Order: sequence, then structure tokens, then C-alpha cells
Amino acid sequence: MDRAQKEQLVDELGQIFESSGVVVVSHYAGLTVAEMQDLRAKARDAGGSVRVAKNRLAKIALEGKPCASIADLLTGMTVLTYSEDPVAAAKVAQDYAKGNDKFVILGGAMGENALDVAGVEAVSKMPSREELISTIAGMLGAPASNIAGAIGAPASNIASILSTIEDKAAA
Repeated sequence: MDRAQKEQLVDELGQIFESSGVVVVSHYAGLTVAEMQDLRAKARDAGGSVRVAKNRLAKIALEGKPCASIADLLTGMTVLTYSEDPVAAAKVAQDYAKGNDKFVILGGAMGENALDVAGVEAVSKMPSREELISTIAGMLGAPASNIAGAIGAPASNIASILSTIEDKAAA
């Protein structure tokens, strides 16, 4: 890798560190290519990505970024799982670590906040952005459906009374 390629990689990593809601750092020693592809596919499905980069270049890219606190975690064979959604990458990494002993979470960062292993686990248990949006939409729609039900209730009560009177008259 020549100097221009290294500079380009540092720029790409810098943008990842700048724009990601969460970055999770893990060791992946012993993972097969198929297992790594599986991890990448799961991250892509959740709206995140997985990146393996040289630790030295990643540390250079971290300088001056909000998540610079993860520089100490970049030792050995590390992989970065990241996403714009502050929860997606943590969920993917946590779920994958449960099913594979070779994938070990070291920690991460959410913005300027450093996360240890317990912090990554706590973030992974939070509801995702889509889940929060659907919950809020449900809360906003509930009063309208309650009003519609209250307005329609007298009409249905009258209809049931009339049908009861009709049944008695027919009997």
C-alpha cells in the first residue's frame, strides 16, 4: 500500500468516525472468511457496516474526532462495526459475539462517550431508531382513534338497540 492509498484510507476512516452514531471495536482472531462475510451481511441488514483497518492508520484517523477515546482499544486483530443509528452496530456486534467465541467485543464509542463491554451491551438493548419512531407514531395516533371510537359509539349503541327491538317484534 503506497502513501496515497494510506492517506485515502485515513480519510475514509476519519469520515466513518465522524459520521457514525456508534463504533464498536472487537477482536476477530480465528474467524473464517465465511464467518466474517456473515458478520458483514448481518451488519448491512441492520443498516451498519464492518471494517477491518490497520490499527496505526485508524489511530491517525481518530485524532481530533469525537470518538478518539477508542484509540486505546486498537491493538491486535481488530474490526470496527459502525452505523449511523446509535444502536444498530452495537446490536449486531453483541448478537454475533453471543454466537461466536472468536469474536470478542473490546468496547466502543457513542459520539464522545467511551463504552466498555458493559456499555456496548447496554446500548445494544436499547430500542432502535425505527422502533422509537413506530412507538411515537402509535402514541400520536392513539388519541385520534379514541376520539373516533367515542364519536362512533352512540351510533353503534342505537343500532344494537334497534336490532334488539326488531328481534323482539319478530318473536
